[in-house]
Amino acid sequence: MSRELGLKREQRRRGYGPKLNKMGLPIICIDARHAKAALKLQINKSDRNDAVGIARIMQCGWYKEVRVKDLDSHAIKALLVSRALLVKIKRDIENQIRGLFKNLGLVIGQAKMNVFSVRAAVLAEARPELAAAVEPLLKAREAIGRQIADLDGKVMRLARNDAHVRRFMTAPGVGPITALCFLATIDDPTRFKRSRSVGAYVGLTTRRYASGQIDWTGRISKCGDKLLRSYLYEAANVLLTRVAKWSALKAWGIRLAKRSGLRKAKVAVARKLAVILHRMWTSCPRGLQASKLTVDFFLVPGLVHPLLYLG
Repeated sequence: MSRELGLKREQRRRGYGPKLNKMGLPIICIDARHAKAALKLQINKSDRNDAVGIARIMQCGWYKEVRVKDLDSHAIKALLVSRALLVKIKRDIENQIRGLFKNLGLVIGQAKMNVFSVRAAVLAEARPELAAAVEPLLKAREAIGRQIADLDGKVMRLARNDAHVRRFMTAPGVGPITALCFLATIDDPTRFKRSRSVGAYVGLTTRRYASGQIDWTGRISKCGDKLLRSYLYEAANVLLTRVAKWSALKAWGIRLAKRSGLRKAKVAVARKLAVILHRMWTSCPRGLQASKLTVDFFLVPGLVHPLLYLG
């Protein structure tokens, strides 16, 4: 007879698992999509019927266990999510200011750092009727910029104090934010039997539908963590378009871009970066210190870990 306790993976239930584990109760967090597929067969929807349905799922063993991350990973992820939100708000404010000026035929143009505020202030002086609307937005943008800088300092301190993050940053195109997000999202690298499974976990592999004579491959699944997927895509974009130093990974991406286009090449390089980072996390050959390993070790064929053949 099964004695495990099953919980659906929902926002309000994430804190129950650690507390029940401390009480000595065997807790298994099950995938909400699997539970929904089984519970929707019921005619009447109620909490009592859901509890009975989850108990039957646990009794039959027809469920997929979901990893419950530790509190440190949640704290790092909360920091990164807050920073991403502030960056989005700052970008929205800048676009709003650009739109206000564009209605009057004024264009700020490409502007970075403090150049944007200077140009916007100059244009606002030329148009006093817009000053009342633009000045509060500029002050809000400045305040948000200070908060983003403060969070960037915290991110850099976290990255500097973690050996795994420092090792991730040796990969071309990977910075402290991407490395920390990968560390917090994966949490435990041993839960993946193969490194290439990480690409599917973050939604960077294609969907497939096969039934009878129908067999087609679609776009990427976009499952998993959206923030990590976007950071990996940005890292791939930096590697292919900005990093001047050549590497085996960049050469592979450039060849793929010439054959299939730059957008698909960026997605493929992002998936391969996820595979490489996981392999760097789990592999440390004897006689080598983990903190001194770089991505070049994992990209050179003929060594202990020939990652060029991971697909």
